[in-house]
Formats: sequence, C-alpha cells, structure tokens
Amino acid sequence: MDGPSNVSLVHGDTTLGLPEYKVISVFLVLLVCTTGIVGNTMVVLVVLTSQDMHTPTNCYLVSLALADLIVLVAAGLPNVSDSLVGHWIYGHAGCLGITYFQYLGINVSSCSILAFTVERYIAICHPMKAQTVCTVARAKRIIAGIWGVTSLYCLLWFFLVDLNVHDNQRLECGYKVSRDLYLPIYLLDFTVFFIAPLLVTMVLYGFIGRILFQSSLSQEAWQKARQPTGQGEGAPGSCRSRSKGSMSSRKQATRMLAVVVLLFALLWTPYRTLVLLNSFLAQPFLDPWVLLFCRTCVYANSAINPVIYSLMSQKFRAAFLKLCWCKAAGPQKRTAGVTASSYSAAQETPGGTEKMQLGSSEASGPTAAGSLHCQQELHFSAL
Repeated sequence: MDGPSNVSLVHGDTTLGLPEYKVISVFLVLLVCTTGIVGNTMVVLVVLTSQDMHTPTNCYLVSLALADLIVLVAAGLPNVSDSLVGHWIYGHAGCLGITYFQYLGINVSSCSILAFTVERYIAICHPMKAQTVCTVARAKRIIAGIWGVTSLYCLLWFFLVDLNVHDNQRLECGYKVSRDLYLPIYLLDFTVFFIAPLLVTMVLYGFIGRILFQSSLSQEAWQKARQPTGQGEGAPGSCRSRSKGSMSSRKQATRMLAVVVLLFALLWTPYRTLVLLNSFLAQPFLDPWVLLFCRTCVYANSAINPVIYSLMSQKFRAAFLKLCWCKAAGPQKRTAGVTASSYSAAQETPGGTEKMQLGSSEASGPTAAGSLHCQQELHFSAL
C-alpha cells in the first residue's frame, strides 16, 4: 500500500542510509523547530502576561503561534526520529494522533492569518465601526470558532490513515485505502486552507494599502490648512504630530502582518505544489532531498513569525526583552524599551480597540472640532 509521503509532513520513505542526509536533515529540522518552539512560546507568554498587549490583533497572533507550535511539535520533531531510526516508532495511536494534529495546526494557522487580515481591514478601512466590531471579546469568540470547526473537520483523518507493515517489516504510518480516493480531500484542503485565504488576503491588503495612501495625502492637506491658525507641526499637543504618529503605527502594524502573509505564501508553495502534483501522478515524486527542502520550508514558516514580530514591532521587541531580562535589565532599559515602542500614551477602550489621548489642552469651538477630526484619524488597533 502506498504511503502518504506526498501528503504527510513526517511519514514516508524519506530516510536514506547516507550519513550526510541524516546529519543534515536532523540538524536542520532540530534547529528550525527549536527556534520556532522557543519563539512562539514567547509570543504566547508576552501577550497573555502583558495587559497592554491585549488587543484583537494580538489575540489572532496568539492563535497563530499556538497553531505553529502544534505544527513544529507534531510534524517537525517526529521527522527527526524518522530520519534517525528509519521507521515509524509511535505506534497506531501515534499515527492517528500525530497526523490529526499536523493538519489541525496547518489549517488553524491559515484561518488565523485570514482572521487578522479581516480585522486589520476593518480597523483601517472602517475605523469608527472597528470600535464595536474589532473587540478582544469578539476576537476570542472567532478564535474559539476557528479551533472548534477545524478540530471537527480534521477528525476525518482518523479514518484515512493507518499503520502499515512493508515487506521488510518496516512500519509506516500510511494510507488506509487506495491513494486515488484521497484526491478530493487534498484538493479541498488546497482550495479552502491555502488558495482561498491567500486570494482574500491579497484583495483586503489591496484595499488597506489604498486607504493608507489616501489617508496620507488627505492628512497632509488637512495639516497644511491648519497651520495658518497657529496649530503647526511644532505646536505642543498639535494634532499633526499625533496624527502622523498614528499613521506611522498603523503602517508599521500592517506592514508586519503583510510580511507574515507573504512568507506564508512563499514558504508553503513548494510543499503544497508537490502535494498537488503527486496527487495526480501514478508514481509520486518522492526525492528525499526535495521532500526535505519542502518540509523545512513549512517548519521555517512556523518558526519565523516571532522573528518578524521582533524585527518589525517595537512593542513586541520591548515585550520580548522584558520577558528575557525582566530582572537583569534595570528600570532604565525597560523604560527605554517602552519609550521607543510608544510615541504617546495609549489606553484600551472598553470596545477593545485603542484611541490616542489628545491631552487636556484641547480648546473649544473650531479647535475642538479639529480635535474631534484628529481623534477620528488617530483610531487604530495597535500591536
């Protein structure tokens, strides 16, 4: 019986007797998986333990981190033992459970990416509506729905895989029925959990980019019109400096999430393409080095997101530093990290989104109207 090596992230005839293959595969997978497990665990911890990190977008990032942890543990680590030993060592229950959790992590990660893209679209393109729609409570309900529905969907794999014995008595977690019967399932997974989310995110980020570009132009025009009244760029508490900071923060958050989506598409394309190709071939293409490359790309996708957060988000970077050196780093370092990550005081509203504080020096009349316009411009969901 054919094994599911063109589908599963672990199983299959991928272990060569060549020492160099074993060394490279074990070292590479262990390096990527260890980095990813540590990084995604830190993401979960900093969001759960830091009150100022409790935002709708970060809730989806926690969901993505948990899904990536499942992929790394259920797919990456068993791949190491598969390379070292050369056969399946986790028994029948391990075959069912590991396959189930592989697909659970994969599918939840794509749904989480789609969810934070939709949230980002509403927060930027419909900022006033976002105050009631993009809340932490609603994000938690959506995440619970994603995990619940995906968990039920992935139960299908309990009936599709089984433990097989080859002629050389080597155990393999493989197909339970003929491989031809799995094509509709692969096509459904490929369409629902890869193609559809990517198409939707591309369209939404197109709208987001247009709104941010238009906001920058209208913001400059409005600020120039306000300068003759004495409220220039350098005026204390001026709307221009605060509005400029708001726009910069929104662009930074959107740019970071767009990079997450882009890397998801790039790193998953080799493996998804190989799976789709092998689903139509009578004799699957199972070159061990090609499979190692495709699988390593998948593991790298699950491991790289915390690195992106650290490089592109000042708030995450400060939170990571505080988590790592909360006692060793003195108050000065923590203050410097917070100062670099926030250009003005921000507070969480009951709706779950954040609104910039305009200060106590707001005037009445026309100036107050201008402040209201500034307040609307400054609404955003911060990371």
